[in-house]
Amino acid sequence: MAYWLFKSEPFKWSWDMQKNKGAQGEQWDGVRNYQARNNMRAMKIGDKGFFYHSNEGLEIVGIVEVCKTAHHDSTTDDPRWECVDIRAVCDMPKPVTLKAVKANPKLANMSLVTSMRLSVQPVRDDEWQEVCRMGGLSPAP
Repeated sequence: MAYWLFKSEPFKWSWDMQKNKGAQGEQWDGVRNYQARNNMRAMKIGDKGFFYHSNEGLEIVGIVEVCKTAHHDSTTDDPRWECVDIRAVCDMPKPVTLKAVKANPKLANMSLVTSMRLSVQPVRDDEWQEVCRMGGLSPAP
């Protein structure tokens, strides 16, 4: 299993909106960055991810899982752009702020710190465990 981080501006797509989609989930559309698209192409059913509120909040607020592998992004006619579908798994009991991530030396090389603008990022196993611990999820889902 691989781990990921999905960034969303809460006024466009919030954690509550994601949770309201239920088990069917929702496509993670609108991504127009090749690296982020390629990250989604690498995802498999059941991969887990952090749901991160960007711009306002600046915190990891929940856990999602991939429920449909990469497919055409229905918000464009351009065949270059693909997306995955994700569904909410659980809330992060204690949201993990960007400030807390940056202050943790174990997370110094996390993409959230080093590639802040990338909207879909890989997360290493040790980073996954540490952020889950920080957020009150132990053991990590």
